[in-house]
Amino acid sequence: MTHTTLAAAAAARAQNVRQRADRPSQRRSAEQAGSRATVRAALSGVQVRDADDGTTMEFRGHASVYEAGYEMWDMFGPYTEIVSEGAGRDSLARADLDVPLVLGHDQLRRMARTTTGTLILTEDATGLSVYAPVLDPTDYDVAYIAPKLRAGLVDEMSFAFRIEAGQWSPDYTEYRINRYDIHRGDVAIVGYGANPNTVGSLRQPAAAAPANSRARALLELAIAGD
Repeated sequence: MTHTTLAAAAAARAQNVRQRADRPSQRRSAEQAGSRATVRAALSGVQVRDADDGTTMEFRGHASVYEAGYEMWDMFGPYTEIVSEGAGRDSLARADLDVPLVLGHDQLRRMARTTTGTLILTEDATGLSVYAPVLDPTDYDVAYIAPKLRAGLVDEMSFAFRIEAGQWSPDYTEYRINRYDIHRGDVAIVGYGANPNTVGSLRQPAAAAPANSRARALLELAIAGD
């Protein structure tokens, strides 16, 4: 993103956006029109381990890092986007929250889901925390992605959501998401997204080892998409 391009986009936005509370139009994570609005969260220290029961895998991560800027685009050009701390509080509190953990935002490649108790989403000091305590290693998608995560070939996440409230900065170079709705969206492991700030974890505990010697490791992931 060049300063000139950012400034030109902000000037056009200031002339055409009616209210600072208006959401970005044609929001996306790349310059090309029609690109997905995926918010990338890069993984670090990627490791996979067997679950404590020896028959399942455990995944921990962050699908979004709050209060950390990342580049996005709208119909006028580039801008910086930030997800505010606590932006998902109301959505995550829904009794009927329905969000799956998927591969590449493909709704048929589900590995866990909040409605079945196999996916737990919360907010912490980092952002949107993702916890899948009982992934089935015999599931095709789990078996497919686990070695790629171990090898560092795939190391990002993204989450699909709807913006419910936000505001442009006075100079229209930054948009802050103050409230989002993730119900019937998803948290996804992806090749590339848009927000490179977060970290997460997938682990697979070893069954035969004694409890005090079982290996523990975290795979730091994070992402947001729209």
